[in-house]
Parts: sequence; structure tokens; C-alpha cells
Amino acid sequence: MTKNVRTTVLEEAIGLINGPRQSHYGTPQENFGATSHMWSAYLGIKVSPGDVCRLMCLLKLARLRNGPHHDSSCDGAAYLALGCELDEGMLDVPTEQP
Repeated sequence: MTKNVRTTVLEEAIGLINGPRQSHYGTPQENFGATSHMWSAYLGIKVSPGDVCRLMCLLKLARLRNGPHHDSSCDGAAYLALGCELDEGMLDVPTEQP
């Protein structure tokens, strides 16, 4: 059975969020937690780790305005899945940074 594009995109997104990236960037809790603290300080407003994921997805969507790009679609799906998991409390986000 041949896979359709939507299945391929979602499977690749699953591979991204459950694969080796954590060894490069740290856990989602660490990475998005640190990013949310930095963005909050810079912007002067509270940015949650889930917000970071959604904003990164918007970055990918902005790139897609210039034409289709398979990787941006996979990354956007991955960011949305991680944001949902962070929002639902499935990932514990550190409250303080080192």
C-alpha cells in the first residue's frame, strides 16, 4: 500500500519529535522552557513554552507562503504536537533557568 503525503508528513514529524534531536537540543521541556524565558524577558510579556511551539509553527507557515517546502510542513506539525503536549502538562517545564 502506498502512503499518501499527509501520512508521510505526520510520520516524519513523529520521527522528529521522538528521534535524536533531543541529544542536540535538549529535552522539549528544557529547550522550549529556556526559549520561553528568553522571549518573555526580551518582549516584556509572558510567553509560555506552548506559545514558543505555536510561534515556531507560524515561522514555518510564513516560509510556506513562498511555496511548498516539505520540511517546513513536517516541522510545523511537530511544533504543534509538542505545543499541545506542553499545554496539557504532559511535559514538565522547568520554572527557573540555570
